[in-house]
Amino acid sequence: MKKLIFIAALAACFGLSDAKAQNVNGRKLTDIHVDYIQVRAEKSLLANKQWIIFEYGQKKGDYSELYIRDDDGNKLEFNSAIDCVNKMKNYGYELLSVYTEQIDNDTNRPVYVLKRK
Repeated sequence: MKKLIFIAALAACFGLSDAKAQNVNGRKLTDIHVDYIQVRAEKSLLANKQWIIFEYGQKKGDYSELYIRDDDGNKLEFNSAIDCVNKMKNYGYELLSVYTEQIDNDTNRPVYVLKRK
């Protein structure tokens, strides 16, 4: 019995070691308590990836500080901005509105505004 408990605890430790907390500019998403946030996706130039830009009114010294990252500082990849919007429901936010932002003459991208429930 002790051996089984030890193996289960060991497996849990290895399993939890891969869990990553999501953060923006070093601040965990669970610690961000604002009424409104803005989410938009940015496509990677070299790969078919979507990075999420997350603004909640924070000071930003560099544009790269707006990305959602893991504990190791790596940008987290999402399927789309709406994927992030759906995940933000777990943090107590709901979609308030969507508008488009013009990137160039031919391209727009949606910007999602979320409100804390």
